[in-house]
Amino acid sequence: MPSQDAEVLGLIAGQGAFPLDVARSARRAGRRVTCVAFRERTDPRIEREVSEIVWIHPGEVAAGIAAFRAAGVRDAVMAGKVPKADLLRDPESLRLDAQGRDLIAQFSDRRDDTILGRVADFLETIGIRLLPQIELVPELFAGEGPLGKTRPTAEQELDIAFGLPIAKAMGDLDIGQTVIVKDCAVLAVEAIEGTDAALRRAGALAPGGVAVKVAKPDQDPRFDMPAIGLATVQTLVEAHIAVLAFEAGATVVLERDALVREADAHGIAVIGVDPHRFGGASA
Repeated sequence: MPSQDAEVLGLIAGQGAFPLDVARSARRAGRRVTCVAFRERTDPRIEREVSEIVWIHPGEVAAGIAAFRAAGVRDAVMAGKVPKADLLRDPESLRLDAQGRDLIAQFSDRRDDTILGRVADFLETIGIRLLPQIELVPELFAGEGPLGKTRPTAEQELDIAFGLPIAKAMGDLDIGQTVIVKDCAVLAVEAIEGTDAALRRAGALAPGGVAVKVAKPDQDPRFDMPAIGLATVQTLVEAHIAVLAFEAGATVVLERDALVREADAHGIAVIGVDPHRFGGASA
C-alpha cells in the first residue's frame, strides 16, 4: 500500500468515472488529493472529490508539475483515458508547452507504452512516484465469473476461447486491448480509436458478437489497465454485441451495480475469465 507518510496523492485525471473512484478511495484512506484535470476531457464532477485541482490542456506539462510541487506531491496515480488521437490529428489542441514538446521529442514511436512510460519516467526524475492503480482501488478489479444473471452460451464460450489468445497477441504488439469475434471469426480489433468505436464497427458487420478485453501480457500496472463500465454496456446494447468477456483480476469495473442492471435488462453476458485456462485458451 502507499506509504503512510505520503499524505498528499497527486491524481492525473483522464476521461470517465475511474478518476472519481480513485479520488474517493484516497479520501477514505485519509489522503488529501491534488488533481491535475484536462479541459474538455475530465469529468467536471472531479472537483467535488478532491482537495485541490488545476485544469490544464494535456500539453501544459509545466502547469501540472507546478501544481503537484506546490502541494508537496510525492506519490501520484494516473486514472482515466487520455485519448492520443489528437496527438496525430490536432496536436495544436494539446497546447504543448516547452516541457511537453521536449517529452514528445523523446518518443521513439506513438505507442501507448512508449508515451505513458516516458511520462512515468519523467515524473520519477522530479521525485514523483507513479503508483500501480490497483493499490488505490483493489475493490474495482473484478474476479472470475459472470457479473449479472446472463451467462454465455456454449457457442459464445467457444468464441471467448478463440478471442483470448488473439487479444493477448494484440496487446503484446501494443495495438489495443479488445477484439470482437463471432463464430470464431474476427469482426474488429481495437486500435487508436478505442473500445467503443471497435464495438460499433463489429456490430455494423454482424449482430451478436463476442467482445474480449484483456490486459497486455507485460501490462504496466501504473497505467492503461483495461476498464469497463456502464457506458461500455450501453455501447454493447447499441452495437448489438451479446457478450463481454474481460480478464479477471486485471480489469477495472466501474459503476458495477449500474453496469449489471443494464446488462441484465438487455440479456448481455458480462463475465470475468482467466486467459490461462478458460476453454483451453492460452495466453
